[in-house]
Amino acid sequence: MKLKKVAAIFAACVMGMSLAACGGKDAGNADSGETTESTDDGAAAETTEEPTGEAAEDLSGAIATGGSTSVEDVIGSLSEAFMEEYPDVDITYDPNGSGAGITGAADGTYDLGLSSRDLTDEETGQGLVATTFALDGIAIVVHPDNTVTDLTMDNIKALATGEITNWSEVGGPDAPVILVGREAGSGTRDGFESIVDVKDSCVYEQELTSTGAVMAAVAANPNAFGYVSLSAVDDTVKMVTVDGVEASEATVQDGSYKIQRPFIFVTKDGEELSAQAQAFVDFATSDAASDLIAGAGAVPLA
Repeated sequence: MKLKKVAAIFAACVMGMSLAACGGKDAGNADSGETTESTDDGAAAETTEEPTGEAAEDLSGAIATGGSTSVEDVIGSLSEAFMEEYPDVDITYDPNGSGAGITGAADGTYDLGLSSRDLTDEETGQGLVATTFALDGIAIVVHPDNTVTDLTMDNIKALATGEITNWSEVGGPDAPVILVGREAGSGTRDGFESIVDVKDSCVYEQELTSTGAVMAAVAANPNAFGYVSLSAVDDTVKMVTVDGVEASEATVQDGSYKIQRPFIFVTKDGEELSAQAQAFVDFATSDAASDLIAGAGAVPLA
């Protein structure tokens, strides 16, 4: 898509100049808005001025992103749509966790770091800036055979910290509770532990490095439960309600589902983004991106 600004040159033959200098046209033709110049054979030729410089929409170059694995489907959908509109832009994404995304934005490895948790006071104090482009519920998932369908926030806290060790204590089978979670530095882990108020007190059986790995571990163990991005939940696991509220787009947007977090771009304050990176941020946070975000399983801002 290119916008071209065509500037027409309007010249008037000054009275008293020779007719030849005006290409054989008299001064009255200046009122017509036509611009002429003489040619070797005396014929008149219209001229226009070509635009100088590229329009803002003529974007090209690379955009390096990386970080949270939870945003993979969303960032993939947004990137695909953006590169279709601007085929000379190449967006890359490294799915290596929110901690790495934040570090990559700080040290310049990435144009845009990707995080599925808010920045800490320490990180903002280092000059990092968060721009929210979507929301996400953190779903609590159990094995499909587990008879538990709803947990309170207090239940989840007790299960995670080992205060409750048997599923029968919350209406489930007589079986031990196995917590599967993410590795230290994960945005999903930080979001879950902060919201549930279990920071640094969870008793993990397994600490895994991706959302997919947590899903697979819960699906393989009838006694396991874990926390994953709402956008990643599939039929290999069962999502339980929290205080009677199901995680969904509507309940995340209205705040009734309590375990939720933002998806953010991380940049450095005072450092201007490249034209293509800024355009991508503007696109991802616009109304035009809402359907793409919802289609990828996350929650648009509005």
